[in-house]
Amino acid sequence: MKILARHLTVDLFNCKNSKLKDIDQIKAYTTELPGHFALTKISECSEHLTENHYAIMMLFREGHMVLHIYTKLKYVAIDIFLCQENAEPEHIAKEMRDFFKPDKTKTTLLKRGDFGSAKDIRPKVKTRVAPLRKIHNTGAKVLRVLARRNRP
Repeated sequence: MKILARHLTVDLFNCKNSKLKDIDQIKAYTTELPGHFALTKISECSEHLTENHYAIMMLFREGHMVLHIYTKLKYVAIDIFLCQENAEPEHIAKEMRDFFKPDKTKTTLLKRGDFGSAKDIRPKVKTRVAPLRKIHNTGAKVLRVLARRNRP
């Protein structure tokens, strides 16, 4: 398979950053972000879509990034597409997690490109849930199993 790009989607739930409603501060932060990762910004725009929904879009020579910020829900959806075989959009996502401070995170990484034969077209998807959520889910499963065992 010839990988042409890596596409990462990130869902940030229950963000704790008190500046979540300060769209100007978020725009200032995202404007500086490409420089930290040697990305060449071509253009940027932001839109106030509804009272509680903002979108920030950035086009890079190497790909693009889109953020949808839902202030009332404390939720941020991020889409990072980098047109490089060895791109690491996870590093950008980590920095954004540090900024928004979510309780839970879900990431999905897609490798994009030429998959070769027709039977190999199905993309390989890698999805991760934040470690705290895994611990909680595992703990709940253990408790259910123990409760079943202790029934008379």
